[in-house]
Amino acid sequence: MLVPSDMMATQSKLLYQLNKFYGERVQARKAAISKTVRDVCKVVQDVLKEVEVQEPRFISSLNEGNGRFEGLDVLSPTEFEVVLYLNQMGVFNFVDDGTLPGCAVLKLSDGRKRSMSLWVEFITASGYLSARKIRSRFQTLVAQACDKSSYRDVVKMVADTSEVKLRIRERYVVQITPSFRCSGLWPRSAAHWPIPHISWPIPNLVTEVKAEGFDLLSKDCVTLQGKQSAMEGDAWVLNFSEAEDRLLAGGCRKKCLSILKTLRDRHLDLPGNPVTNYHIKTLLLYECEKHPRELEWDEICLGYRLNGILLQLISCLQCRRCPHYFLPHLDLFKGKSVTTLENAAKQCWRLVRELLTDSRSLEKL
Repeated sequence: MLVPSDMMATQSKLLYQLNKFYGERVQARKAAISKTVRDVCKVVQDVLKEVEVQEPRFISSLNEGNGRFEGLDVLSPTEFEVVLYLNQMGVFNFVDDGTLPGCAVLKLSDGRKRSMSLWVEFITASGYLSARKIRSRFQTLVAQACDKSSYRDVVKMVADTSEVKLRIRERYVVQITPSFRCSGLWPRSAAHWPIPHISWPIPNLVTEVKAEGFDLLSKDCVTLQGKQSAMEGDAWVLNFSEAEDRLLAGGCRKKCLSILKTLRDRHLDLPGNPVTNYHIKTLLLYECEKHPRELEWDEICLGYRLNGILLQLISCLQCRRCPHYFLPHLDLFKGKSVTTLENAAKQCWRLVRELLTDSRSLEKL
């Protein structure tokens, strides 16, 4: 394809600005977060070690490998989630029949005795392993561990929530979420993926992603609030973090995500938290479907991809709907107020206008 030379020059200038922004702002953000993560994980590991002494079924899985902590997700520079992988799910069947959007339940296999389960006291009369009961027990243990921890002067439990959250040094919040890893399994509610007529991702990558599987998390599910479902407390939330990360390898996808996260922290960190890093990651995955060819993810196209994702974000904010990538019936804006979403759309428009009309805007942003 022939591209006018002035257009190529514009793209080159933009790429120069983006690389400068990445080298200065993005790398500074990454370095600061990396330092925070090390500090925070030291405290969390100490608390979890104490939990393990009290209750050996809750074994800490927060281990460092290849320069990152397994199961740690950065929600923002001051908020983190640690997924604590529990073991021995074996005697349960995974039930995902679509009645609980974004969630599934674990039910004792037919003919299995309750006593065969490591988690016997958390099984309901109907044979379901209750996510809430496990979380409640874990919360009690973590509260006791905080009092005994050598970091007790800097760590406190966050009250008024059924989630297990720690406030560290009065600045950082870490949510610790009990979870089961479901490898080599793919949920029925995500069976439509990948969409047949789209050429991304390639079949080999699809196979890898489905083999990666997903996690089941014990946390409050926004989509079930107000449904008055008897299963609400027993349900586990479906999470696809590892699968999503695998899809975003290659090309400038990860770089694109890092730049967007930095812009989000600087300009879209608004009251009510309407735009999260997860919304941005989701829209990046949709952008990969719209631009399935690898050459569309070369560095020179980075500006186009960023604009495309930000414009899609504005569209979602205005429509007040952001569908989950693997579970599109699930709205990631559920529970957000209309005013919050409208304000975010306006702020996002300001940001896009700057980027489109001023070639040197990234120096100020």
